[in-house]
Order: sequence, then structure tokens, then C-alpha cells
Amino acid sequence: MAELSSPVIQIDNGDITVDAALVASKLGLTIEALKENMANGLVMSVAETGKDEDAGRTRLTFRYRARVWRVVVEADGSLLEDPLPNVDAKPAIAPFSLRDLVKGAS
Repeated sequence: MAELSSPVIQIDNGDITVDAALVASKLGLTIEALKENMANGLVMSVAETGKDEDAGRTRLTFRYRARVWRVVVEADGSLLEDPLPNVDAKPAIAPFSLRDLVKGAS
């Protein structure tokens, strides 16, 4: 996890404030495009608070289309980027081909 400077995200009594320039850059957008896409519901965010051994931590996830940026705010206020694991996605193999589908329709 890469450490970030802490003034970009602030948590105060459950209110979370995030620097728009940071989120925009992580999602590959300009600040204006970030705001527009948020207004249109295309940029989504989720905040999760930790339990048990993660108590005091908050994980923030931002999504825009296929782009995702996730950061963890530690109990001491330090920030760590939380990279998503690389998933080696393999295409699903259909049990039959398009030719089989066409044969079945005739």
C-alpha cells in the first residue's frame, strides 16, 4: 500500500471530505468531468468502517466505469492506497457455439 499525505481526506464526526482533484486524477478525469459524472450518477463511492481488528479504519472506494480507486484511512489519520488485486479474468466458455444455436433454431 502506498502512503498518501493526510490533508487530502478528512473525517470529522462521520463526515468525510475528500479532495476532488485527487479523486479525479485517480479515476482519470478532470475535476469538472468528475463533478459532472457524479451528478449523472456515473461516479460512485462507498465508505466502510472497520470492525474488530480494523476498528478505527475507514476504507473509501471510488468507481467510474471500469476504473476503481480505493484508499484506507488508518485510525491515526494516515492514508494508504489499497490496490485492488489483479484478477486474471478468463472468458467464460459457452457450452455451445453460435453455429449450434443457429442449428437449434432451424
